Amino acid sequence: MQISMQVDYSGSFLKAVDQVVAYEKRGLDIAWVAEAYGFDSPTLMGYLAAKTDRVKIGAGIIPIYSRTPALIAQTAAGLDEVSQGRAILGLGASGPQVIEGWHGIAYDQPIARTREIIHICRSVWSRQLLVNDGIYQIPLPAGEGTGLGKPLKIITKPVRENIPIFVASLGYKNVEMTFATADGWLPIFYVPEKASDVWGKAIKAGLEKRDPGLGTPEIVGGGMLAIGDNVEHLRELGRGALALYIGGMGAKGKNFYNDLAVRYGYGEQANKIQDLYLSGEKVRAMAEVPDELLEATSLIGPKGYVADRLAAYKESGVTILGVTPVGDDPLGSFDTLVEIVNHAG
Repeated sequence: MQISMQVDYSGSFLKAVDQVVAYEKRGLDIAWVAEAYGFDSPTLMGYLAAKTDRVKIGAGIIPIYSRTPALIAQTAAGLDEVSQGRAILGLGASGPQVIEGWHGIAYDQPIARTREIIHICRSVWSRQLLVNDGIYQIPLPAGEGTGLGKPLKIITKPVRENIPIFVASLGYKNVEMTFATADGWLPIFYVPEKASDVWGKAIKAGLEKRDPGLGTPEIVGGGMLAIGDNVEHLRELGRGALALYIGGMGAKGKNFYNDLAVRYGYGEQANKIQDLYLSGEKVRAMAEVPDELLEATSLIGPKGYVADRLAAYKESGVTILGVTPVGDDPLGSFDTLVEIVNHAG
């Protein structure tokens, strides 16, 4: 089982890079760099590539609406070049609030767009002439633009023609598409005990459509990490994020994270959290987040407890742990985690 972590993008990125370097020396396998509506992720990932030696660098995630498919492919190939084969392309649709509110682009056909972008990226990296007849018309057909467009292939030779593509998805059809076409899955607030009930049918349907040549898809799951005695209070650090996503990431009837909480069995709480959050009562919304959900989406507790949680993640199909070390001794907790993972094989 590999270990990954999200690079902090809310503060100083340069300080966060120093942290990644420290964790890389202790066994970190993957660093994910997010892009919301702060700094762009490719610039930061290129810098991170120059400061590290072994850790894989993943876009976690690049929104599919913010760039053309060809540019997404070029960006991933460029990162793979400067990192010498350590790039992971993470894709996601984000949500209407960000895509329409920040990028000014209509949020439409997210699943079909993702599917086409995956196909286009792989075509670019294998240096095929780029042609696509779908949502993305490449080249533009006669009668559009100047009419001078023609099929092209990437000038440079990518380090790899099979850069791993991970997709952040939650809904049935999107998860099905992910397991049919992508190299990995990036869910959020993953609860291993509930994963089969919530996503099992979608995963099965996707795998049935999957090209065997793609291999077995990776699954990322985890949460905040703190290992030791009397650290359970640190679970409270996750209350704000859960309230934000369940309550504030979208509108009534258009919040994927709220839908997930409902599917987990927290429908009544999810509705209360959303009503309170959207009315500006964020503290009260946070208080409605179930303690059980806080525990289930974190790896916080004594060493034996965390080892049991890791076994549950592994049993549910998780191949890459995604952790955020917190508390007074985050490096110590990470070292213990590496020990547990190595012992478990």
